[in-house]
Amino acid sequence: MNDKLIFEESSPGRSACALPALDVPAQDINKLLPPTVLRQTPADLPEVDELTLVRHYTNLSRKNFGVDSGFYPLGSCTMKYNPKVNETLCGLTGFAQLHPYQPASTVQGILRIMYELGEYLKEISGLDGVSLTPAAGAHGEFTGLKVIHQYFKKHNDKRTKVLIPDSAHGTNPASGALCGFHAVEVKSDPHGNVDIADLKAKMNNEVAALMLTIPNTLGLFDEHIAEICQIVHDGGGFIYMDGANFNSIMGITKPSMVCVDVLHFNLHKTFSTPHGCGGPGSGPIAVTAKLTPYLPVPTVSSPRWGLNQPISDGLGAIVTKDENGYSLNYDRPDSIGQIKGFFGNIAVLIRAYVYIRMMGPAGLKKASQMAVLNANYVMAQLKQHYHLQYDRHCMHECVLDATIQLKKFGVRTLDIAKRLLDYGYHPPTIYFPLIVHEALMIEPTETESKETLDEFISVMIAIAKEAETTPDVVKTAPTSTPVGRLDEVKAARELRVRYTK
Repeated sequence: MNDKLIFEESSPGRSACALPALDVPAQDINKLLPPTVLRQTPADLPEVDELTLVRHYTNLSRKNFGVDSGFYPLGSCTMKYNPKVNETLCGLTGFAQLHPYQPASTVQGILRIMYELGEYLKEISGLDGVSLTPAAGAHGEFTGLKVIHQYFKKHNDKRTKVLIPDSAHGTNPASGALCGFHAVEVKSDPHGNVDIADLKAKMNNEVAALMLTIPNTLGLFDEHIAEICQIVHDGGGFIYMDGANFNSIMGITKPSMVCVDVLHFNLHKTFSTPHGCGGPGSGPIAVTAKLTPYLPVPTVSSPRWGLNQPISDGLGAIVTKDENGYSLNYDRPDSIGQIKGFFGNIAVLIRAYVYIRMMGPAGLKKASQMAVLNANYVMAQLKQHYHLQYDRHCMHECVLDATIQLKKFGVRTLDIAKRLLDYGYHPPTIYFPLIVHEALMIEPTETESKETLDEFISVMIAIAKEAETTPDVVKTAPTSTPVGRLDEVKAARELRVRYTK
């Protein structure tokens, strides 16, 4: 890639701005600010004219790829279209200029949104208490497990383990370890479900919870969910639901109906927020009444009962009321405490609120139905050309693999992913879940048209034929991108992200 850095386009004396003349007397900066906050040398900033500046960043933006550029079937991470009106609304001045230190009486609008969003999430999950503060999905996992840890601590029950299926997200064992638990892997059976015999063998009074992704990362709804929950509950443990794949079941079933105790939502995936590369995210958790007292602070109160008098609604004071307005409640003695500065990622909460209000119950259900339909359509069209390890109806995503192409033609999943770049598509997730060799996890989402899916399917079939007839074309891809195939280890370990002269 021959593009210059903005610093390399710099020429002394050039400027991209023209500031108006001062309409007040000039002041000496040394008299306005103390020496400790003043630079001793000028900042090394690029000096470019406006046209160079605009061309530089416009050129860079054209090399970017997102859901506004084309089909983005990234499995599990759900890079779906997000309504642009949500961006406009969360950027309204009244929201954008909020400050977290403002008195509650001056921020009643956002507190109402937070309160009502919590109520919606309770209705959607069927659970009793909600915390909006976790900053992302993995942070929600951490918070949910801390709540469970606190429950057992309060009950003087020293449980040390969490069970995690071998198809789980990689963040699950990490979250367990951060909360002081030892992660124990549970095998999957030949149909992609949790292996019941292995679960029974590993369930005992040392187990605090089973972390279950519903539906799982194979894109499958576990056929034995009721039996699984019964086994764990009989052993005194909790069912933790990784809700990363909630966009396939919302409005169709509720986690409470399958006896889930804790659930984290990925609002940024399921309920509208453009995301990627680590943010922005939001991972609220919902819990049963039994665990509600241990939720983080603060929670939001609504104007029904006495001001500054948090009153339990029978659910451990998660919802307290205030007759004069909405307020934040920190007075919850059994809480695990505050797990994030201030109140959560507010802009993501606003987008989720708008999305839920705009879609309504019927719309949310329809979105899940379309996500499942689209994934099954793609799977049915491609399973004749790629291996399908678990040949069942899938949920919102399907996991094919390239073991046929690898064994017969020496073409790996990585090669296929790189070749998709030449055809103008972002590749699906590859090599995950780990229990599917040469995995290709495809999630078309609910918002793509049949025409788009058909075009993608035709490209995938074309690549399968290339692997058979001209394998080197696939193995040397991409050839049409700004850079060819990178040494990924070198790129990861020898990053050059800082400019030096």
